[in-house]
Amino acid sequence: MERLLHYVWKHKILPLKPLTTEDGQTLEVIDPGLHNHDQGPDFFNAKIRLGGVVWAGNVEVHQRSSDWYRHSHDSDAAYNSVILHVVGEVDGAVRTQEGKTLPQVRLDIPESILQSYEELCRTEDYPRCHRIISSIPSIKVHQWMDALLVERLKERSEKVGERAGRTGGDWERATFVTLSRSFGFGLNGDAFERWAMRIPLSAAGKHRDDRFQIEALFLGMAGLINDVRNVRNEQEMLRLQQEFDFLRHKFSLGETMRREDWRFLRTRPGNFPSTRILQIAELYHSGRAQMSRLLEAKSVEELQGCLAVKGMTAASSRLLVINTVVPLLFAYGRHTSNEDICQRAVRLLETLPAENNYILRQWQDCGLKVTTAADSQALIQLKRQYCDRIDCLRCRFGYEYLSRSNRCGTPG
Repeated sequence: MERLLHYVWKHKILPLKPLTTEDGQTLEVIDPGLHNHDQGPDFFNAKIRLGGVVWAGNVEVHQRSSDWYRHSHDSDAAYNSVILHVVGEVDGAVRTQEGKTLPQVRLDIPESILQSYEELCRTEDYPRCHRIISSIPSIKVHQWMDALLVERLKERSEKVGERAGRTGGDWERATFVTLSRSFGFGLNGDAFERWAMRIPLSAAGKHRDDRFQIEALFLGMAGLINDVRNVRNEQEMLRLQQEFDFLRHKFSLGETMRREDWRFLRTRPGNFPSTRILQIAELYHSGRAQMSRLLEAKSVEELQGCLAVKGMTAASSRLLVINTVVPLLFAYGRHTSNEDICQRAVRLLETLPAENNYILRQWQDCGLKVTTAADSQALIQLKRQYCDRIDCLRCRFGYEYLSRSNRCGTPG
């Protein structure tokens, strides 16, 4: 209920009758302020008229007055700047760390909004707001989709940046780790990232021209040499093990992964970790997936050519562009403050066709147009960060749902 109070205050869904504080002062909300999602007061830089006097400062929202003390705001100097306490229930006075008694206003949540919000939280349907999607103006849909896309790109680029940080600012190695994770295609993504972080690229680079040695190193560090019997005869497997033993001793390599670290169940042979590692070895040997090559590529087709390997479908290579190249470019653009590189990442998504999965098909069934990878990435972000968390109050589609219920009753 406190989150719903935040929503009502943020969007100024206020009663038609004049607002009055608990001590009898008339209250006019000029500006509810900027919603703060971090530590500190809930709304910054609000502006209110209280008893005829204009005040500017911060606002705190709670379900009950006593929550002020339960959260220890009375001993926190950060809350001395609060000018108004907005609550659903007044159960006592509140004071700041400086000893100032704060004015409080009890805010009622409109019944129509309460019913619609409870309906959104309760329903098992997906999307929860499906009944209104087709009627939302296209400009509002596009604005929200654009914001979701940027949000997703920032999240994914931050992960790339973290990898670069863990490798001492080595963007070439961060590229290798990001590419390897993408080769896990979800199921083995975490395992591939752990594996890639164990590969000593500086040592591997000395043997880059010898594809067989690269395969031995990569498979050996994964603990999967014995899993390539379908593509290697016994003599070749023996050589792979001998080459790996030699490289492991030469470069004093640490602990390898185990077969148990990888997931094979319900995985087709073409997507076995051992198969994917051989494909990564091919890309590393050829040098086509180096960061410089990816940065220089001029088109989606050229990028797909860089990432093309035997056994890789066109759909899978498109996913590699989406999951490897786009986050990498966006991260590197942010790291170097180069907006052109960031925009290039966005254009790649706008050029590629939308992914085909059940999440997107459900949105399409609601009447939402999904044509490009930019659309599909935005909707994946929407599901994972909003729908799955039932965080409808931060979603613009959820806002439309609740605002319509406030105007004309529960959506039908």
